[in-house]
Amino acid sequence: MEPLPPVRLLRGDAVALEPIEWLWNGYLPAGMLVLLGGAPGCGKTTLALSLAAVVTTAGVWPDGSKCTDAGDVIIWSGEDPPPVIAARLVAAGADMKRVHFVYGLAGEGARAFDPGRDMVSLQATLQGLAAPRLLILDPIVSAVAGDGHKSNEVRRALQPVIELGQRLGCTIVGITHFSKGTGGRDPVERITGSLAFAAQARLVLVAAKGRADGEERRVVVRAKSNVGPDEGGFAYQLKRVDVADGVVGQCVEWLGAVDGSAREILSALDGADDERDGPRSDIEAFIRGCFAGGPITSKQFEADARGAGYEPRTVQRMAKRMGASSRKDGMRGGWTWHLDTLGSGN
Repeated sequence: MEPLPPVRLLRGDAVALEPIEWLWNGYLPAGMLVLLGGAPGCGKTTLALSLAAVVTTAGVWPDGSKCTDAGDVIIWSGEDPPPVIAARLVAAGADMKRVHFVYGLAGEGARAFDPGRDMVSLQATLQGLAAPRLLILDPIVSAVAGDGHKSNEVRRALQPVIELGQRLGCTIVGITHFSKGTGGRDPVERITGSLAFAAQARLVLVAAKGRADGEERRVVVRAKSNVGPDEGGFAYQLKRVDVADGVVGQCVEWLGAVDGSAREILSALDGADDERDGPRSDIEAFIRGCFAGGPITSKQFEADARGAGYEPRTVQRMAKRMGASSRKDGMRGGWTWHLDTLGSGN
């Protein structure tokens, strides 16, 4: 019988103490995994892209602090094509020369990128970038090739993602959803799939929307942090910006800091955890926001719906019930949705 190999031990006094490095102090730890979760319609992807724009320009974070160094942002999305994402980035003021979309593998085995098995290849590619600072994975559940509800499979699948961040010093933001029927529970427990997603992340941000003082309000707050404060966040609203001829992008307008725990802040928003009427009221609010700037092309309406996590046909049916209609603009023109009488939908 072969002797067992000895186990290496590292004595405590030989461990060098190192401070946490931050991309955004208190919110985006460098080289670590961050989750951004929330219900559909909160604008999670738009939030992540607005933060990405700050990284590309060494701009200003929502708390007024400055991003110290401009860097490269890498984006993989299983939800939206690059043109839709690019419109949002331009609306947020991003330096598009520092934005890189992951869209496939090259060479003889050319195929679509699979975050569940291609993270090692992505890491090798990103080493060639000047300053990979932020990687957005939307949705993060796509990084799990197995069962996303099994803790061991999630931990095993996320390990290459975590190692990529550690080796490159790159913050990973994984976008995810809340599970249905979890209103009122601790926000971390509402993250879809296994609790291992939140356990592996060093910081969890949650986004929500509801009504406060009679007005619609959106917030993004810290629900968990292993490396800093685990409460507080920021209020925001979504706005549409013309970014090119006939192209409208969506971005975030920050409205100021909010105090308290994630559970307290989300509970204070009327309707944020309404399990009965929430989905319908969320879609109605989304539709009203789409028409805030006037008529919208069918193509943009569908893209915005997908970006908010909704099925376009569901949104279109609800829009018709609320009094909106689609019309063809001339013989050669495309289809455009118009606001006739936007009612309550009852």
